[in-house]
Amino acid sequence: MADTDLIKLYSKRILRLATEIPLTGRLDAPMGTARCRAPLCGSSVVVDLDVQNGRVVRFAQDVKACALGQAAAAVVGADILGRNRAEIAAARAQLAAMLKSEGPVPDAPFAEFEVLLPARDYANRRGSILLSLDASLQAFDAAVATDCV
Repeated sequence: MADTDLIKLYSKRILRLATEIPLTGRLDAPMGTARCRAPLCGSSVVVDLDVQNGRVVRFAQDVKACALGQAAAAVVGADILGRNRAEIAAARAQLAAMLKSEGPVPDAPFAEFEVLLPARDYANRRGSILLSLDASLQAFDAAVATDCV
C-alpha cells in the first residue's frame, strides 16, 4: 500500500471517529450479547444490548479493532439506540454493498458510514468494518429470544 493510499484510507475523520466511539464498555445484565471476530485481521467486537418493543433501548460495545473497525463502531454507537432489527439489518446490507459492490452509502441514520468509502479497495478490511453491525444483529436476536421465554 502506497503512502498516499494509507493517507486516503486513514483520513483524519476516520481517526477522529476511531477515538470517539460512543457507548463503549459492557452492560450489566444485558438481554442479548454477541461476540464477533474478523478472521483475516483478528479484530473483535462484543455487543451487549436490551430490546424493548422491538427497538434497541440500551447498548454497549467493547471494540478491539483497527481504526476502520473502530470508526464503523463509532457510527453504530452514535445511531443504534431506538433502531429496530430491520433498520440494523438494512444498514448492514447497505454497508456491505457499499464496500463490496460499489453500492450507495447506507441510508440515514447510518449515512456517516460514507467516511469508509476509501475502504472499498481493501477487501481484507471489510470484515472489521462490518463487525459492530454483525454483533448488534446477533445480540438483538439473542435479546428477542430471551424476551420470548
